[in-house]
Amino acid sequence: MSINNQVRAFAGIFILISLALAHYQSQNWLWFTTFVGANLLQSAFTKFCPLEIILKKVEGKEA
Repeated sequence: MSINNQVRAFAGIFILISLALAHYQSQNWLWFTTFVGANLLQSAFTKFCPLEIILKKVEGKEA
């Protein structure tokens, strides 16, 4: 799986988990959903994604 697909998968998982937590625990979990969405948006314009850097280091590729 490519790094881009891994980033999208992580973002989707985080969003779904935070939505479930907001539904069953506290509405404040929606702030986490907002953070993930904002990070995806800014990375589309700046090409800077912290998760991408972490995944490249885990795979042994240069960041």
